[in-house]
Amino acid sequence: MEFRLRKGSGVPAYQQIVQQTQQALRVGTLRLGDKLPTAREVVAATAVNPNTVLRAYQELQRAGLVESRQGLGTFVVRTLGRAEGAATEELREELDAWVARAREHGLEREDVLALTASAVERLFQPSHSGNGEPA
Repeated sequence: MEFRLRKGSGVPAYQQIVQQTQQALRVGTLRLGDKLPTAREVVAATAVNPNTVLRAYQELQRAGLVESRQGLGTFVVRTLGRAEGAATEELREELDAWVARAREHGLEREDVLALTASAVERLFQPSHSGNGEPA
């Protein structure tokens, strides 16, 4: 796993690490038993303070998602994803294609995030059924 921290985002670096780890757990990029990068590796890749990485890993451990093993590293002990298999992969490919089209039309990262967030908010409101149709 590689963390990509956005310094001007307004979100503290440790929270970005937590959020990216949670996202990886949700989409299946990280699975049970996987080892997270060491604090030293994250520091080398992102130039953040080692305490920032340790704070993020402590948050993840308090949430019961990872476990630190003395001398071995930090390992995933619980995932967040529900959907697995071919259906998830097919949806991911469709989403990748949609994002690529959005970029071709000149949308920036923030535009794509805003569009997807608004769709998720709209379609997951209590007045909608799980299939995107009004209840």
